[in-house]
Amino acid sequence: MPRSRKTRTRFTDQPEPRHIRKMKQARLEVAAEAARIIATEGQHNYHAAKKKAAERIGVSERLALPSNLEVKDALRSYQALYGGPAHRDTIENLRRVAARAMNALKDFEPRLVGSVLDGTANAHSRIALHVFPDSVESAVLFLADRNVAFDQEQRQIRWFNGQHRMVPVLVFEFDGVDVELMLFEPINLRQSPPSPIDGRPQHRATIAEVEYLLDQDFGQARL
Repeated sequence: MPRSRKTRTRFTDQPEPRHIRKMKQARLEVAAEAARIIATEGQHNYHAAKKKAAERIGVSERLALPSNLEVKDALRSYQALYGGPAHRDTIENLRRVAARAMNALKDFEPRLVGSVLDGTANAHSRIALHVFPDSVESAVLFLADRNVAFDQEQRQIRWFNGQHRMVPVLVFEFDGVDVELMLFEPINLRQSPPSPIDGRPQHRATIAEVEYLLDQDFGQARL
């Protein structure tokens, strides 16, 4: 008579070790505080917000810093809970200014990116545009010929191949809002660089797409 085989039962629902639970909780707390800092204190740099949040809460940066995506999710939750109509009005106003600026810059094929596009911007946010002039000089001359005061900056971003690249940035005021132009070569219109939030190709919106968003927002406001 054949012997019956003994089987081992695995308990997959065992609780996580205490140190793992503690680390996850700390990450959630840091993400929530970083989101609050971004929403209320005019801080736009996610890494700086996370470091400041970890310091305030009193946890180790090395063990408890959440990802940028975790902070973005916490920011959406914060704005949904505390933003209300004022937040929606801010986003609508920024998108309207963005559409006007994009029309003024239409020769450079402008694309809206970042927090104004995804709806996580606040009253301190810049309007971020990718533009594609023939050269940096042509963009500079475009603003100078129209007597637009601007500052020049450099921004390090991750490129398609995983390396980093410095991108020229022009910052100026338009209708009372700061607008930043990241200057790319025309060939880069074909492919968007990775997002600093999740590493996927950064979403870009044309003028027509921004105007469509505004029509949608207006329709929802009337309901």
